[in-house]
Amino acid sequence: MAQLSKDIFSTGNGPMPVEDAVRLLFGRIPAIAETEPVSLVEAEGRFLAEALTAPIDLPTFDNSAVDGYAVRFDDLKPEGETILPVEGRVAAGHCLDAEALQGRAVRIFTGAPMPAGLDTIFMQEDCKETDAGVSLPSGLSRGANLRLRGEDVKIGEAALPQGRRLRPEDIGLAAALGLDRLTVRRKLKAAVFSTGDEIMSPGQALRPAAVYDANRFVLQSLLKRLGLEVTDLGILEDDPARIKEALTQAAKNHDLVITSGGVSMGEEDHVKGAISTAGSLVFWKLAIKPGRPVAMGVIDGTPFVGLPGNPVAVFITFIYVVRPLIAALNGAPPEPAKPISVTSGFAYKKKEGRREYVRVSLTQNAEGDMIAEKYPVEGAGVLTSLTRTDGLVELPENVTKVAPGDKIGFIDYALIR
Repeated sequence: MAQLSKDIFSTGNGPMPVEDAVRLLFGRIPAIAETEPVSLVEAEGRFLAEALTAPIDLPTFDNSAVDGYAVRFDDLKPEGETILPVEGRVAAGHCLDAEALQGRAVRIFTGAPMPAGLDTIFMQEDCKETDAGVSLPSGLSRGANLRLRGEDVKIGEAALPQGRRLRPEDIGLAAALGLDRLTVRRKLKAAVFSTGDEIMSPGQALRPAAVYDANRFVLQSLLKRLGLEVTDLGILEDDPARIKEALTQAAKNHDLVITSGGVSMGEEDHVKGAISTAGSLVFWKLAIKPGRPVAMGVIDGTPFVGLPGNPVAVFITFIYVVRPLIAALNGAPPEPAKPISVTSGFAYKKKEGRREYVRVSLTQNAEGDMIAEKYPVEGAGVLTSLTRTDGLVELPENVTKVAPGDKIGFIDYALIR
């Protein structure tokens, strides 16, 4: 497990831009050292521990991209059709026994090796069979429809970078290179808990003045999507001694401990006191809305993150703090979601110097423009603002107002969950 120093999260006192928070995490958090080999079918979503170098050329030989006729380009007439006799046939998985003769065409199929001496392929639908052979139209360029050896990846090249969170297409590339196993970081282990006498788990009869715990389940789902093994520590009562013991034990066998709520300055916010005696704690004042206060700490060398109590703030701060932290622990590069340009369908005002994330739904107008419509209820505790929208509009620090028709940046939830 990564062992962090107590002061690793220390920062200045002022509000911190999102980019500064991410830079701090990637500049200070060491990746876990433990790795393991896994089969390709187990590799999806795991983090590649070392760069993957191509052991072979891909493709391994020149081959046809189409069904058609392979020819020598210099045998073609400069203008008008060319008729060549057809001698030989080569299908995928087979080779032509001898070099193709000059002035001859070879029938070839997709994926078949290119016969020696030939360099151009006509698609069969562009050709006509005649008694004399095959009629080939003019206008084709040298090398057409030919896939060259190594044009995808050359032997010795980096096929996949270290830290890549493996996607299905990455696994396909590894398979095409003949690999059946990949070395990945071991799965991170995270502990998640909630605190508060007012919090109850779903399924229980709700007491007066109590609320059901949604945040713990949001966090577990987000963590599992990132490939972590998650321990649900349940709900801890507002008992400082019990909270301290639970945190200390969780830090011993987890790479990350996360909670929401209970870390502010109130008399009943006992997590702050427990961490202060068991480790260290600082408050990050992120210049974002929703989700300004985030507690960052270390317990026996294990990072602790205390997120705000409101569900939407939990979601936003997880995306922009916890997700980069997990990437750093996995040795992965920062990969912030890139907003796409859409048209605002709403008016909005905000403070300068703070980045805001507005929950929106997308619709398409008659002209084909994508229009972002703001969810009517803005509160950080309104869960339906996440379930009934498509994503977030990111309003940078220098923006103070948005008017209908303005171009704004949209981030789909699918890119950040």
